[in-house]
Amino acid sequence: MRIIKIWALIGIVMMGLISCGDEPIEQTNTNTNTTINKIMALGASRVEGNRPQYESFRYETWKDLIENNYSIDFIGTQNDPGSYPVIENFNFDPDHQGRGGWTSGDILDQLESDLNLAGIPDVVLFSSPGGNDALQNLPYDEAIGNINEIVDILQDVNPNVTLIIEQMAPGRTDIMTEELLNYFNQLQDEILIIANNKATTTSQVIAVDMFSGFTDAMLADDVHYNIKGAMFIAQRYCDVLTQILE
Repeated sequence: MRIIKIWALIGIVMMGLISCGDEPIEQTNTNTNTTINKIMALGASRVEGNRPQYESFRYETWKDLIENNYSIDFIGTQNDPGSYPVIENFNFDPDHQGRGGWTSGDILDQLESDLNLAGIPDVVLFSSPGGNDALQNLPYDEAIGNINEIVDILQDVNPNVTLIIEQMAPGRTDIMTEELLNYFNQLQDEILIIANNKATTTSQVIAVDMFSGFTDAMLADDVHYNIKGAMFIAQRYCDVLTQILE
């Protein structure tokens, strides 16, 4: 499978976005770019979002790509029930693979089943890996092992997959204890090592700095994004995505 799948369509171009239920979301497509890129946002509550309490980065990422004429298909077994503005005659694609509170172990245990249900992604946005492990005081080495195994599974099912792995944004300053800061700083360095070690000739593994420039003003609560935070994270993703999508 190639990261970029180009399908030549005759006449009117339509993209059916399938939610985690059985009902397709119909939409009229005026975008003349016929490239389809299957993108899975993988993680926990920062992927899931919970409007109006806090935001996911997914809508802002999707919006930016649509406005720049990319044809994309967000995939996942989860479905965002929130209401979002229509962009370029497209309804927001609500599919994702985020579940609030899930640790790296939870994601790993369910990943193969989720891929069987959702399909195989061309691009994975791996959000805040190890974040809930830190908050739940789980062993650091176990989290690193889980993250490595998650990458292995994704590359096994698609040897051409591109993985964008966050060096995650911190929580609010007043919850970042010395213990959490040590975990956080170790993890930022480890993500760079994982990206370097796991990249292959056909599968890019890209670490993205989400922490430099991130401030408390971008948080709706202790750890979740407000609109400003969601836009910040989305821009960092889009800076990479526009380099790898056609």
